[in-house]
Amino acid sequence: MTVSVLDVLDHPAGFGPFFAGPSWDRWRAVLKAAFALPMSRRDLRLFKEVAGDRKPPKRPVRELVCCIGRGGGKDSIASALATYIATNSDFSRLRPGERGSVLCLANGRQQAGIAFRYILGYFEHVPRLAGLMARPPTNQRLELTNGAEIIIGTNSHRMPRGLTLACSIYDECATWRSEESVSPDFEVDAAVTPGLARFPGSLKIIISSVYTKTGLLYDKYRTYFGKSDDETLVVLGTTRQFNQNFDSKIIERELEKDYEVAAAEYLSIWRTDVSAFLSREAIAACVVPGRRELPPLPGVRYFCFVDPSGGSADSMTMAIAHKSGDVAILDCIRERRPPFSPEAVVAEFCTLMKAYRLHSCVGDRWGGEFCREPFRKLGIAYNLSDRPASEIYRDSIASINSGKVEILDLSRLTNQLAALERRVARSGHESISHPAGGHDDVANAAMGALLLVTSGPQPMKFSQAGLAMI
Repeated sequence: MTVSVLDVLDHPAGFGPFFAGPSWDRWRAVLKAAFALPMSRRDLRLFKEVAGDRKPPKRPVRELVCCIGRGGGKDSIASALATYIATNSDFSRLRPGERGSVLCLANGRQQAGIAFRYILGYFEHVPRLAGLMARPPTNQRLELTNGAEIIIGTNSHRMPRGLTLACSIYDECATWRSEESVSPDFEVDAAVTPGLARFPGSLKIIISSVYTKTGLLYDKYRTYFGKSDDETLVVLGTTRQFNQNFDSKIIERELEKDYEVAAAEYLSIWRTDVSAFLSREAIAACVVPGRRELPPLPGVRYFCFVDPSGGSADSMTMAIAHKSGDVAILDCIRERRPPFSPEAVVAEFCTLMKAYRLHSCVGDRWGGEFCREPFRKLGIAYNLSDRPASEIYRDSIASINSGKVEILDLSRLTNQLAALERRVARSGHESISHPAGGHDDVANAAMGALLLVTSGPQPMKFSQAGLAMI
């Protein structure tokens, strides 16, 4: 690139007005290091403070990993880099009809929309860029006259396939979640790599606040932070290190409220109060490959657990299980995603229960009598479980880790189980639940049914006597 990223950031007719002032100096130092640009003594000091005292790379890196606190300017820099690479890379060697893509992946449509508005803002406010738009942007995709395109999408491993990537940006990848994948960050990265390999001088940018000591972001940090590698540069810094204008009183107040949460958000300290509840290996060992459902068998005692919903936000789920020897076996799962009619779903669930010769089920306390009555009208007793989802998960772990359960080969089930997090509050209280923005409706029903099988009716107290044995 004949025009450097710093030329664009500093030029008054470029991005200069958006990155004015000393609060952006540390970002400038990091970018100079990443693109192997000349650095002053001050630049070196600012860089080494957040790079583990390593030496700057000798050539432009292939991976730039930024672990930065909330409010540290990540979205601004990521969108500026996406725009710079899309407008200054050499796309002349592309085949007819081929485009060089700058792909920005975010955790959900809302976050993706924020990134797109940032990028679109540069094209709307920088006169030189406005003439590069080949046509008005559509579906968070911007096509340029130089053969480039900027695509904003969610963290799906399907999105990068077939693209020739000049740059790929992973926005807030430490908290990526997906109902389709156990580890979306690693799977997306595997799908992106071939696209980057097709474009000379391509750049991968991973930019996120920190979370737990798992996942792609932590793996890059653990492997490369502080090491003088010319291919990968990792920096880690607090909100205030990268944005001196951020109000320190807000950080202090948040630290007093919940130190572990705020320390990760603003101080870039990896969280130790949150950990994965189940290992992927333990879950995989319980999955019976290719088994999607088992039909009802004569002479078998079945157990059913229901996770109800009002039909507007969460899924309504049901699971049926039985025991064979000392192994608990999951027979079937039903999930109905919103929007739906609760009455219609209850009727469907009751019909399936009766096919397994069940006249009662157990479910959580959501909705109280309002939830129980529709089941009762259809001849199914809905017994209230005394255990919330967190305790169901806690009491299921021994059976899972010992391999004494068989679960169905369903991606939504295994992905939800793998995403469960164990949290320890300052009081010492432990809870197990889905991550923020995630779901565990399928996992809750499945583990509830399996726990009924393994523990029987004695440990769990129901509002009605026992479970029907047919």
